[in-house]
Amino acid sequence: MKLFLVHTGYYDNNISNGFYESHTNYFVVAEDIKKAKTKIKGIDEFKHKKMHIDGILEIQNIGDYSIKLEHSPKELAQSNNQYSYDDIKKI
Repeated sequence: MKLFLVHTGYYDNNISNGFYESHTNYFVVAEDIKKAKTKIKGIDEFKHKKMHIDGILEIQNIGDYSIKLEHSPKELAQSNNQYSYDDIKKI
């Protein structure tokens, strides 16, 4: 399995009457780029906002560190730490 960062674009009529393109990024784990694209296109938000894919980055390393994906038990699947704007200001 590989890690992909998918950069998506969309026009939101609630933001400047849809004049500017907005963007969001998704991380997806898939066997290859074609399956990553299929997974992204299946996301409800992607379909609802009529997003398009601007680019896909296959992430194999960051700096001097390589990325190794390991399957996690379900109880650990959502164990990421999230820090808010206010949390970051306090650091």
